[in-house]
Amino acid sequence: MTSLPILDLARWTRDPADRRALAADLDAAAREVGFFQLVGHGVPADLVARARAITDEYFALALDEKLPHRPPSAEINRGYAPRNSESLAYSLGDDAAPRPPDLFEAFNVGEEGWPADDPVYASRAHDIFAANIWPTRPSGFHQAVMAYFAAVKDLAWRFSGVVATALGLEESFFVDKVDHSTNLLRIISYATAASDADPLERQIGMGAHSDYGLFTILYADPVPGLQVVGRDGVWHDAIPEPGAFVVNIGDLMAQWTNDRWRSTLHRVLPPARPAQGVNRRRSMAFFFDGNWDMTVEALPTCVSADNPAKYAPVMAGDHLMAKLLGPRLLQASKATSTVGDRAVALD
Repeated sequence: MTSLPILDLARWTRDPADRRALAADLDAAAREVGFFQLVGHGVPADLVARARAITDEYFALALDEKLPHRPPSAEINRGYAPRNSESLAYSLGDDAAPRPPDLFEAFNVGEEGWPADDPVYASRAHDIFAANIWPTRPSGFHQAVMAYFAAVKDLAWRFSGVVATALGLEESFFVDKVDHSTNLLRIISYATAASDADPLERQIGMGAHSDYGLFTILYADPVPGLQVVGRDGVWHDAIPEPGAFVVNIGDLMAQWTNDRWRSTLHRVLPPARPAQGVNRRRSMAFFFDGNWDMTVEALPTCVSADNPAKYAPVMAGDHLMAKLLGPRLLQASKATSTVGDRAVALD
């Protein structure tokens, strides 16, 4: 694997032959790699630039100013996460040995605007649909971040039709399965300063993990850092083309497709130590995870007499919460693993 496949979403608006070709290319990329780049996505570059710039301002604040934005409990996936507060390798459960805490800081944002009388929202307003935690500085942070959130959510909805078609389903298959999706935007900063102490043994920017839900839409600096496991069991650099989103398949989609599509292990190395100053890498990951209360089980287009279902049915919310808590409590996650025989790459 020398680079991630590139898919052009603009082909989805043209003639039927283009649509079929795009769906086939998606199926091939999801089977072989589980990661690919998406261009022609329609998300305005100035909106992306604004979100990146204002989150840079936030992460530049003093730690004492950011710490009050931490969530009150590990179950609430909102607000600020400082360096050394999570270890993503724990999300793999017993497939990975414990790792030191990761060297990233992040800010998490979820959906807003649910009606107060919505029964799904009301039932989980204490944890998975908790209110966002907003800083007062920098000015305009809330508006810029939620504008980006809305644009990428719209992209995820549009792309879900391609996903359904690629799996041999009706284009509208996912509509009633993501109308209460536990969508999350995680804005992440990796920084290495000349004055930093040496990392602990086996400590990196973000530990090896697979994403938890349906698929992830990532905007990242086009610099080294992200690495994915290829079919050869080796870590490969994955540097996005400027302006492209990196999309990867998550655990729930792997279970839904009976491993036809790969939820690929990936990790992030910290920036190289500079002679002076700070080296940074930024990313914005939008997790499209499906409805909290939906049951995920192998799709009829992905099973046969010779290829029976590999995973027991699971409620999406239970899976997501188990995955979230492992890294935050520094305990092996109890969620179903899709790592399979790929654990050899973890070291």
